[in-house]
Amino acid sequence: MHDGIIVFLFKIFDLSFTDELYMQRALQLAEKGGVFVAPNPKVGAVIVHNDKIIGEGFHKKYGEAHAEVNAVESVTNKDVLKEATIYVTLEPCSHFGKTPPCSDLIIKYQFKRVVVACIDTFSEVAGRGVERIRNAGIQVEVGVLEKEARFLNRRFFTYHEKNRPYIILKWAQTLDGFLDEERGEGETGIHWITQPETKCLVHKWRGEEQSILVGVNTINTDDPLLNLRNYLIGKSPIRFVLDPDNSIKKETKVLSDNQATIVFNQRKNHNLPAHTTQFSLLEFSLSNILKEIHKQGISSIFVEGGRYTHEHFLTANLWDETRVLVGTTKFQQGLKAPLFTKSPNEVRKFGKDEVRITYNEI
Repeated sequence: MHDGIIVFLFKIFDLSFTDELYMQRALQLAEKGGVFVAPNPKVGAVIVHNDKIIGEGFHKKYGEAHAEVNAVESVTNKDVLKEATIYVTLEPCSHFGKTPPCSDLIIKYQFKRVVVACIDTFSEVAGRGVERIRNAGIQVEVGVLEKEARFLNRRFFTYHEKNRPYIILKWAQTLDGFLDEERGEGETGIHWITQPETKCLVHKWRGEEQSILVGVNTINTDDPLLNLRNYLIGKSPIRFVLDPDNSIKKETKVLSDNQATIVFNQRKNHNLPAHTTQFSLLEFSLSNILKEIHKQGISSIFVEGGRYTHEHFLTANLWDETRVLVGTTKFQQGLKAPLFTKSPNEVRKFGKDEVRITYNEI
């Protein structure tokens, strides 16, 4: 009697452990989609038959085939799919979008079992995919590595559940807590705080997000390009500048490099070049700005400054991550870093610099 129970429990826990292993592989595949799938979620799929992976796939680019389709296409002998399990990091879709429903594909091949990490809370899916598959007589398990899957797609879930983009605040500060040195009248350019190699990390971060946002003071004093240069993977984010009083200097790089820049202001600025898009808001507020960005289908924003812009986001509690780079230098005086007292979730060294990452909710 007791031996039978032990064997039964061993099988249950062994299955659970095996499910986690295959789902972990699916999550690794999903990560490969990166920013190229946005605003769609990053999704990976693994097909297993007789304890062997026979197919894999992930969503590679927005508008192209989903993970389940790519995984099925990678299987040579599709006759075995009716005896196989498919592991998917997000609930298979049940609606026609850019591609047909993946739940129909799974039903077509009559998979023996479907293991899903988490439900898709997008209103067009929201449990309907799982329901459709179950109604077809296929066994479905939900919740394997759910926390990890939701974290992977935190941008996607924030976009749909909070109706705004996922917001990352990034700044660099000295050991004594300053963002910048005292500046002379009309002085421009960047006073570097971190090591040169840290630029690669920041550009990697830029390439992982759909958009980048700064205040006009940062544009006028630092004159940044806000693009991707020091990292080969990813693409330059869409550039947003907050300029309520139309004080942006025409000679700045973001206006003179002929690349798209979107400016938020309160009234149209007739001095901006033709390649610049303007959103003129009667009520200039972060909530209205985020609504407009959300309407553009943008699921993430990388906020690079300056201090007052960061403080507005922090005060309004409109942020999801902070990424603070702490250099080895001291300025003694100058522009203080934002007042931020929440303890970081992660602290690690990057060369001589320190990286502190804090999540608002995790």
